[in-house]
Amino acid sequence: MPAIIQTEGLTRQYGRQTAVDGLSLEINEQEIFGFLGPNGAGKTTTILMLLGLTEPTGGRARVLGVDPAHDPLQIKRQVGYLPENVGFYDDLTGRENLRYMARLNQLPESKAREQIETALATVGLNGEGDKLVGAYSRGMRQRLGIAELLIKEPKLLILDEPTLGLDPDGTNKMLDLIVSLSRDRGITVMLSSHQLEQVQRICSRVGIMIKGRLVALGSVEELAKRKLGDDAGPNLEEIYMRYFKET
Repeated sequence: MPAIIQTEGLTRQYGRQTAVDGLSLEINEQEIFGFLGPNGAGKTTTILMLLGLTEPTGGRARVLGVDPAHDPLQIKRQVGYLPENVGFYDDLTGRENLRYMARLNQLPESKAREQIETALATVGLNGEGDKLVGAYSRGMRQRLGIAELLIKEPKLLILDEPTLGLDPDGTNKMLDLIVSLSRDRGITVMLSSHQLEQVQRICSRVGIMIKGRLVALGSVEELAKRKLGDDAGPNLEEIYMRYFKET
């Protein structure tokens, strides 16, 4: 499958501090990729460069064949980003919030109506669209955030801690939704999370960033053999801690 994200030696420095140090990475079409690392590892800076929100000081990136630093508007049209804390207008309904976002994305009115109803149904909120968002649970807000991204029919989703603060039922619904978007719609997903058990459950490959460098890349099974030995079972938490302690 062709690569959706490609970086070669991608670097970002802030003064004397190197936030991202020579990142070379490929994420393939329709893949669910887990992007892991402790706070301050460079994950957020990497995401900002992929979205065209900050420029690299070295190396290069291609997202859907586009250089984000040179054409951020093209990236915005094709990539959906869900931050850790999703912001909505609480005094508007879910459907009204989506209409507002559709107008910001300059969707024609007829297409916007169709896309909104399809998105609400996809995330399981078709019966909740006329409730004020202020009355939504955190899980419903997160799913509404996914619906907002789906309106513009993205080819790539970048999700930052999408299950943070959710109860077990909300977590399962969100993970099942992510899997279905990849499997049924062919959307590539880059998932940044500290929830290692959830990452192991749904991601085909993972990358581990520590102190700005990509120290591990592969499937959980591959990393387990590499770090824990041939007889070890796939345990992402143990793998992660081994790399963290060594680095």
